[in-house]
Amino acid sequence: MRAKDIMTKDPECCRRDDTAQHAAQVMRDRDCGCLPIVDDGGRVVGIVTDRDLAVRGIASGRDPNTKLMDLMTPVASCCGVDDDLRDVEQKMVELQVRRIPIVDSGGRCVGIISQADIAIAAGRDTAITDREIALVVEQISQPSGRGRSPIDTGTGLNETGTTQQF
Repeated sequence: MRAKDIMTKDPECCRRDDTAQHAAQVMRDRDCGCLPIVDDGGRVVGIVTDRDLAVRGIASGRDPNTKLMDLMTPVASCCGVDDDLRDVEQKMVELQVRRIPIVDSGGRCVGIISQADIAIAAGRDTAITDREIALVVEQISQPSGRGRSPIDTGTGLNETGTTQQF
């Protein structure tokens, strides 16, 4: 399965000069918690989440008119439309992110994949097991600094650190 098969197509995007309030309104209206930040050519230059708005914005005493360039993660890692789903999962685990932008060959944002998209795909594709989904969620959700094992196409580490089959 490829990224293009499960991604949410044409996600709403913002620009660096958009405000925190604008991003929050878009998130509310589009029922999403993450917005890719793109340049004039539609290429991903960053990402902002609802948590960024809360922690880097409100909790830090920032004004609703604060520009997203001051709140976003400036270099967003992305995956390509033809990337294998397991490669997408691996990148999400490595970066500990719950969502990842999907770009075309020119780096333009054409989609986004979330943990929920992966879980929904598991319901449609028997090649993706419930155990694999649970492992992805667990590894993405671990606090920074704790050891994480990489996703493997057929094995994972259990609580004792030994390999187990999915």
